[in-house]
Amino acid sequence: MTKGVMKMLGASVTALALMSLTAMTQDKAAPPPATDTPAPAPAAGPVPVEAFALLPEFESPALSPDGTRIAAKRALNGKQFLMVAPLVKDHGKPALAALSDKVDVNWWRWVNDEWLVVGLGSQDVIQGEEYYVTRLIGIRADMTKMVRIDWENSGFRADEVLWTAHDGTPRILFAKQTGIYNMSDVYPSVYEADVSTGRVKRIASGQTDVWDWYADGQGQLRMGVRYSDETRQKSILYRQSNTESFRTIARANGRKDESVLIPSIFRADGTALAIDDSDGYDALYEVTLPDLKLGRKLSSVTGYDIDGVIRNADGNDIAAIRYTDQRYHDAWTDPRIKELQDLIDKAVTPRRAEITSWDKARDRFLVEVGGPSQAGALYYWDIAYGNMQFLTWNNPQLRGRRLSPVRSVTYTARDGTKIESVLTLPRGRSDKNLPLIVLPHGGPFARDSESWDWWTQYLAELGYAVIQPNYRGSSGYGTDFARKGEGEWGLKMQDDLNDAVTYLAKEGIADPKRVCMVGASYGGYAAMRAAQRDGALYRCAISYAGVSDLQAMKRYDSRFLFSKTRADWLHKQAPDYRAVSPRFGAADMTIPLLIVHGKEDKRVPVNQSRMMVAALKAAGKPVNYIEQPLADHHFTRGEDRLEFLKAMAAFLAKYNPA
Repeated sequence: MTKGVMKMLGASVTALALMSLTAMTQDKAAPPPATDTPAPAPAAGPVPVEAFALLPEFESPALSPDGTRIAAKRALNGKQFLMVAPLVKDHGKPALAALSDKVDVNWWRWVNDEWLVVGLGSQDVIQGEEYYVTRLIGIRADMTKMVRIDWENSGFRADEVLWTAHDGTPRILFAKQTGIYNMSDVYPSVYEADVSTGRVKRIASGQTDVWDWYADGQGQLRMGVRYSDETRQKSILYRQSNTESFRTIARANGRKDESVLIPSIFRADGTALAIDDSDGYDALYEVTLPDLKLGRKLSSVTGYDIDGVIRNADGNDIAAIRYTDQRYHDAWTDPRIKELQDLIDKAVTPRRAEITSWDKARDRFLVEVGGPSQAGALYYWDIAYGNMQFLTWNNPQLRGRRLSPVRSVTYTARDGTKIESVLTLPRGRSDKNLPLIVLPHGGPFARDSESWDWWTQYLAELGYAVIQPNYRGSSGYGTDFARKGEGEWGLKMQDDLNDAVTYLAKEGIADPKRVCMVGASYGGYAAMRAAQRDGALYRCAISYAGVSDLQAMKRYDSRFLFSKTRADWLHKQAPDYRAVSPRFGAADMTIPLLIVHGKEDKRVPVNQSRMMVAALKAAGKPVNYIEQPLADHHFTRGEDRLEFLKAMAAFLAKYNPA
């Protein structure tokens, strides 16, 4: 472990500041009546930009195993804090820990009722190169004690938790690299750790090219996945328990597009569960062990991939299957929770309810209630008392206010491909002949659905119709649809975006002479590509953290794990990097372009935008460029959101006024 990494991470953790927080406590003997509702939403009228720039009040809230406390990121005055607060009386005092701008708090998980394990990450320079380094820290729920989990004997990656104990002890299994400079130290070993003391013991030593390990619900290390980035060969190592040796049970050659089935849940009856796309869509199947033969299909989603699963309390089966059609769903297989979900849905209609966290007994829940037009609120529900207790608005300025309506639409691209999209229309305006924003998602292997989106709602508040096409190559629509994007970066994928304009103009919704493209990450790439290739169709373009040079992006990715595999993937998406890289078409750009990028972006380096700006200036083209010194790739700071929204609004008002 390098001294630089230790200093960077160590300084951030020792600087955690404890603060008081008004307790959100409720006397269990006196639950709030069902008619007890929060203050009414503000009167209708324009919503200030500051409201849309607010960070979520709570991020990723999680209940303690006994359901009496909540852990989350808490936004206060535009800053984020790690928070633990009691939900019932006599269960401790609330506390906040200040988060450093230089260290990411990537996730947190309850281990037992008194301890959490938290994943930290930080960018560090090692031998002249920047690397992202991760670590684990144990934090007592009252935040009076913080314990580093074997930092001194860790390499780049040391934060992959495989299992947490179910018996109330503060134990976890986690995988970590043990060093940086020797290959034998780079392959992660598996350890058991007591997060309250930091003591660890090795369960399995690292093996050549084994990067991922899997444990069952009892904490037995069951499987490893071996993958060679040089040869593209993959194999599965398997054993029944910790007392056995691993043996290879499956192999595949990635150069021949072969794949292996990777179980994610090991059941008590000796079978396993795995996601497979043999029928054209990601679906959940029973799998026999150790031969990995597919058995019964457990998911019944039609026309869409499943997103994943929710495990049962013991970690040895599922409680729900997650999927997205026009919106996100948890299809509960646990009949008791399914009944509870149905009760909540009926109670909050037409709003939507998602159970986001639960206690060990699954008698207490956190429930988020809202919708694509409403930021919504978070509730605490102890089913012993029947009523849901209001905790907080997700956005305290917007509260329960309903803004612009959202719906799904499907249009046909010029080659006959069906493109599902999300359409947001500005409230209070006729849905005829509107100015239009085409807003492609990032990824590009991702997708949009009907959900609350602060960026889209702000554009609609300004008066724009917003279309978010799930262009070919997007996730969620099956294997064939994903493959339609191969080789089509900046080509047919771009056509799909343009065809959204044609569709909305034909429907009379959009004015085809008043259209701009706006996007982030791959969406930012698409916006720059539109400015280069399709200037006749758009009045302006806005790129946030966009990729301008695919060859340079490949070089940047080469410093990360599986860089050769990543390069294979990128080449498959865009065989001719230069031809579809906006940087090299700067002279062809004919419309105004706003580029914004965060200097702290770790996914798409800021140099991607700097090179684009330099190319435009060299070609004598005007460009508006804003570099945000502390911004990352994901808008995690309220100040950066606000600066971007204001700059975007001013730019659109000048070149495509609503």
